[in-house]
Amino acid sequence: MAGCFLGCTSGLESDPSVFRYNESANINSLDPAFARTLEPMWVVDQLFDGLVELDAGLQVKPCVAESFFSSDSGRTWTFVMRDGVRFSHSPEVSGLENGREVVAADVIYSLNRIRDPQWASAGQWILDPLDRNAPGAGMVALGRDTVRFYLRESFPPFLGLLATAYANIVPREAVEHFGEDFRRHPVGSGPFQLAWWMEDVACVLHKNPTYWERDEAGEALPYLDAVHIGFAADMGAEYQGLLQGRYDFMSGLHPAYMEELLDGNGGLRPRHAEKLRMEKTPFLKTDYVGIHVESDSEAWQPWLDVEVRRALSLAIDRQGIATSLRRGSVVPTTDFVPPALLGMTQPSAFERDLARAQAMLDSIRKVRPQPWSELVILTTSDYTDLCSALQFQWESLGLKVAVDVVSPSTHRERVANGKAQMFRKSWLADYPDAENFLSLFSQANFAPGGPNYTHYTSEEFESLMQEAINEPQETSRLAMYRKLNAMIARDLPVIPLFHDQVTHFLRKEIKGWEINAVNRLDLRRVHKRNEEYSNGTFSPDEDLGHNP
Repeated sequence: MAGCFLGCTSGLESDPSVFRYNESANINSLDPAFARTLEPMWVVDQLFDGLVELDAGLQVKPCVAESFFSSDSGRTWTFVMRDGVRFSHSPEVSGLENGREVVAADVIYSLNRIRDPQWASAGQWILDPLDRNAPGAGMVALGRDTVRFYLRESFPPFLGLLATAYANIVPREAVEHFGEDFRRHPVGSGPFQLAWWMEDVACVLHKNPTYWERDEAGEALPYLDAVHIGFAADMGAEYQGLLQGRYDFMSGLHPAYMEELLDGNGGLRPRHAEKLRMEKTPFLKTDYVGIHVESDSEAWQPWLDVEVRRALSLAIDRQGIATSLRRGSVVPTTDFVPPALLGMTQPSAFERDLARAQAMLDSIRKVRPQPWSELVILTTSDYTDLCSALQFQWESLGLKVAVDVVSPSTHRERVANGKAQMFRKSWLADYPDAENFLSLFSQANFAPGGPNYTHYTSEEFESLMQEAINEPQETSRLAMYRKLNAMIARDLPVIPLFHDQVTHFLRKEIKGWEINAVNRLDLRRVHKRNEEYSNGTFSPDEDLGHNP
């Protein structure tokens, strides 16, 4: 393996048909059943395909399925699979030596696998809408090319669930051959296949020669010959690698290089413009302060009073935080649900009003004399600056505020088990529907079993939420979503701070790049256009039949 590593990387470092990036968080599995974070998702999406996928506009479109339709008032979904989709070659697996066609039974096997307790997949929740009393416990293969799903009730976000990485299609033969080690020996029908992977060092994917998709001019995808992924943990080293051309792409902003890359307005500094470009799009992600609004104590606690929480929200300088702490890379908000999922282009207008916040607290103090209990914000070291800013702004109202910095694992445990009165957290959409954000406030999702960490309850919210989920018309459903979002803004079990943005930094020669609001990585149409490209496939002045 060491010899392969040295031989392979020496060619990949300079080959213009190879796309290179670093993954500082590392990955420990290439099995889609365990792709619960973006880091493995990015690799899994290159190796596997699902029935459907999201386009850049977050619309669900066919992938392995050539077409799909719903019936029975949205409770039944039928997918017809396209011909010619094949699993990549896997010589060590009987039946896959030369690849084979992907059929409906593979879809059923793959999805049954993620809900099998034996595998303990974190993705089993995507099948929750299925009717377990229907044929096949909610999903059946009709012949070789048709898959049908039966839902308990109409659930418009269902298509989005099938576009998650969890729903990618795997071959039974490979899973049974490798068992738990399938994580290291993935076999899929995606645009690339695994060449080799040395954990903590690097991972290399090669072009899948049997990939089914072609561009508008009939040329086979992907354009790249290989993808090289490094695992350098030092974010500063990743940044230097981008500047020096060892990496072609870097995602996100980190204090290690944020000020060096961006000017005061959040734009790319001019000195980098010759080699780099920056692309941004709103991210379906919200950073917030959560408040555990359930209490066993009969004593009055300030954070349980909605008027206190309202005063806290009014006192936050969201614009200052976005500008000073995040270099203009985030969008200040008081909405929990990102605007794109509410049919809006911008978050709702909001104001910072210290005088009003002070007056509200002074009014409460007349009824609830001080001293009040100290407000404690639980956070991790990555967000100490943010929580310190909140501490300063809230103490200006005469409140006692402390910041409790703990390890990520301790933070997760204490938040999930209701041991944090206030906590900094963020929510990132798994699929592009407001239901994904609003479900955090459903009583059925109480932590630790679900993501309702605040233990917020409201019969009014539950009733409208159910009505929205059952509403087949998108315009009516969006109107209900906006009302639900307004209820959260009124009751404030969470205090939203800002919506993040997907921020990508690319070498100038990278073309065909696609950025989307869920930050999924699509390398099918990516290529490099520079004077060094000389492999004979195309020349720098050709258009390739698509938008470069």
